[in-house]
Amino acid sequence: MAKYVFKTSPIDLVNPSYDVVIIGSGGTGLSAALQAHELGASVAVFEKNEALGGNTNKASSGMNAAESLVQYDHGIIDNKADFYKETLKGGGCLNDTEMLHYFVDHAPLAIDWLKEHDIELSDLTITGGMSQKRAHRPASMAPVGGYLVTGLLKSVEKERISVFNQAKVTKLLQDENKRVTGVEIAGPDGRRTVKAKAVILATGGFGASKEIIKKYRPDLADYKTTNQAGATGDGLLLAEGVDAQLIQMRFIQVHPTAQTDGPRTFLIGEAVRGEGAILVNQAGQRFVNELDTRKVVSAAITGLNEDGAYLIFDQGIRDHVKAVEFYDSIGLVEHGQSLEELAGKIGVDAAGLEATVAAWNGAVEKHDDQAFGRTTGMDRGVTDAPFFAIHIHPAIHYTMGGIHITPETEVLDTNGHEIPGLYAAGEVSGGLHGNNRIGGNSIAETVVFGRQAGIQAVKYVRGN
Repeated sequence: MAKYVFKTSPIDLVNPSYDVVIIGSGGTGLSAALQAHELGASVAVFEKNEALGGNTNKASSGMNAAESLVQYDHGIIDNKADFYKETLKGGGCLNDTEMLHYFVDHAPLAIDWLKEHDIELSDLTITGGMSQKRAHRPASMAPVGGYLVTGLLKSVEKERISVFNQAKVTKLLQDENKRVTGVEIAGPDGRRTVKAKAVILATGGFGASKEIIKKYRPDLADYKTTNQAGATGDGLLLAEGVDAQLIQMRFIQVHPTAQTDGPRTFLIGEAVRGEGAILVNQAGQRFVNELDTRKVVSAAITGLNEDGAYLIFDQGIRDHVKAVEFYDSIGLVEHGQSLEELAGKIGVDAAGLEATVAAWNGAVEKHDDQAFGRTTGMDRGVTDAPFFAIHIHPAIHYTMGGIHITPETEVLDTNGHEIPGLYAAGEVSGGLHGNNRIGGNSIAETVVFGRQAGIQAVKYVRGN
């Protein structure tokens, strides 16, 4: 099947003004654009990179929601109250509770909204810190990010919404009343001004900006990152230019399982552990509940003081995580017809690995992990040859801090007042996740708050 290619609009076709201008073409920006358009607004999306999709393209596990129709179809009885409590606990109780309530309440509606646009997430997996299978993904079990971006772009194309790439927004424009009135853009043909009645910042985080990371977390300055190169905090700089308030900037998530051995860093998605993989050290032993929160698992790997750790899984687990095919195709996966052979290839103690896997399989059979208290991701053991391993290290993955917004995605200034006409959503904003993001919540955030930003921007446009 040929890969879908979206045709961006030539920059010389940009209109002098729009109702809503959206900066960024990831899941947040595209959701906002589609929602605003559906509510009757004229919309344009500006993306600084040549490629569209931003960090959303790299998301691999799923999109969290509780009490969804998909869960009921799978016989899973879940509730929003547990989703709320587990996300709050995972974030160190530092989450913005109003934002979190809105997020939890609207996540299943977002799943339904995507389905209306032929973006169906009908399979489920589980991520660390969750008690139920809430991570919705395609039936093919393919990585959710690329699937979401492609589906949204197809809807954007169908609705003839203009998306301009290689068009970097360099400044937000304001009138004498501090109302945001448009943007300045640097494109291939020079600079131009575009007026807008409302502007939505959907530019993502700063996980690829060593400068910003060094400013707020010098201890992480030398970590590799799973982020795409364009995740440099542009939206934060634009927002600061109009006196927006930034919050929780020290809260930077290190993802426990990234493959960092080569020149490029690859995220090994949480779905691998969610479908049953375990982590072992050089002695071939488990050392943590693999589906504890990312903060805890990352700290445990670092605390080994070894060269990272290894994800261990079998063919049965591989069959439930299609992303493994990609990891294998680029040489990240070691193979063994037996655990002994696999141990020899990765340099861990063979007897230790065999004993660990045997103990783990016994725990799965009884659904009782006496060693580390794991209760999720135990649908299958590590039993079916061939066996596989991926060498992993923690790497910078997500920035929980960012622009201070209301649950209506309105941007607040340094005095706590709303900046008229300016909205922000997705990773560029701060507050939703607290000090640690739960896997599967970022994709949900892009759609839930992307839609909210589109709705609120149109509401503002109609009233002004």
